[in-house]
Amino acid sequence: MSSIELDEKDWQILRTLSRNARVPFAELARSLGLSDVAVLKRVKRLEQAGIIKGYTIIIDYTKLGLRLMSLTGIDVEPEHLFAIAERLKSMENIKYVAITSGDHNIMVKIVAKDQNELMKMHEEISKMPGVRRVCPSIVLEVLKEEYL
Repeated sequence: MSSIELDEKDWQILRTLSRNARVPFAELARSLGLSDVAVLKRVKRLEQAGIIKGYTIIIDYTKLGLRLMSLTGIDVEPEHLFAIAERLKSMENIKYVAITSGDHNIMVKIVAKDQNELMKMHEEISKMPGVRRVCPSIVLEVLKEEYL
């Protein structure tokens, strides 16, 4: 997709929707001093340009009994990079997978109900063919999490 130029109203729409994607367009229009139709057109333009890729919910995993989170770096042999990344994407407790530069080839976010479950996840990853090293960092407290 080609990039489009955003004005301050577009940025306000993005900021508002990133905090609450369920905000009614009428309410959004009032706060921006625009008509409902103008907001709808702007949102459609942002969607068509691929800037808004979708709408989702933010889950508090602790309320689902998943009390531990690990940001884990994984070092892999280069020829196994994409196969391992695909396998990690299919694992239910892994909520984020990225191929990265720097200290680790792959970074993942893992959620688990307890230390034992998290340890089993790390062990399962470490046994994958091509994995050299698994470097977990347990998240003690999330201080900021936003998407724009």
